[in-house]
Amino acid sequence: MKLVTIYGGSGFLGRHVARRMAQAGWRVRVAVRRPAEAGFVRTYGTVGQVEPVLCNIRDDASVAAAMSGADAVVNAIGILAEGGRNSFEAIQHEGPARVSRLAAVAGIERVVHISAIGADADSKSGYARTKALGEEAVRSHVQSAVILRPSIMFGSGDSFFNRFAGLTRFGPVLPIVGGETLFQPVYVDDVAMAVAKSVLGQVAAGTYELGGPEVDSLRGLMQRMLVVIRRRRMIVNIPFWAARVMASFFEFFGKISLGLAPVPFTRDQVENLQRDNVVVDGVKTLADLGITPVAMEAVLEEYLWRFRPSGQYAEIKESAKNLRVGNS
Repeated sequence: MKLVTIYGGSGFLGRHVARRMAQAGWRVRVAVRRPAEAGFVRTYGTVGQVEPVLCNIRDDASVAAAMSGADAVVNAIGILAEGGRNSFEAIQHEGPARVSRLAAVAGIERVVHISAIGADADSKSGYARTKALGEEAVRSHVQSAVILRPSIMFGSGDSFFNRFAGLTRFGPVLPIVGGETLFQPVYVDDVAMAVAKSVLGQVAAGTYELGGPEVDSLRGLMQRMLVVIRRRRMIVNIPFWAARVMASFFEFFGKISLGLAPVPFTRDQVENLQRDNVVVDGVKTLADLGITPVAMEAVLEEYLWRFRPSGQYAEIKESAKNLRVGNS
């Protein structure tokens, strides 16, 4: 039975990849910082097939130990905001460089790296810049690597729709930044399928941009979400200049509180939101992988129902209203 090591295998995308690889009959080693909290991945396969192991992406010995004996490696580690030693440079540039370098030393040719649409070495955003530098490092060490650049990923447990849906519980206004910025949300399991195909050797080396079948503005996506959760909210777009000022305050108070004060968004995230997050022309996409992307409407209702005023009983109440109208 072949073995794949998934760095960040208990995360939002990683767990979907782990499940798919277990279903494909592979042994799966899930390399994470806190294996005690990743025990749920064991249920994805038979006894002993999926195992969480301790790994620090910033340490050579730790990364090498996690891939010992592996036939393939997947790096699904990434961060949206910096914290402590987990800087963009350490996690998204040095981390992928370390994984790919050690994979090359171990003779592992199947390397799959998860990047992001918008990766740009010349970007003012630390997130986008280090994503690009990480890609360059992977290519330099493993020429046969597959690099996947997904747009915003959606699905049960996502940090996009779930986050904004949660904000609707606190008042009649839903504030957003970059309301006209375009996104091409992609279903997380479609990305996991792309990773699995890459590990199985069914994908040619290279870089692929992964987006769903629909492109919409952030405002448009929020309007879709509000329809699904049966709530009416005024969507207020915060201008970029004001968002940068607000982010500076959030980051300042986050630091002086030693991380206790919440940071709703950072200056780096504001910088990223000024650029469309969609698949560009002339690149390889899900179609080149033989994958038909799932539409948002087919999935959002499955997990956003809990944000409805009546939760799981919303549809029952709506049916009851129609009954009363019909009887009258």
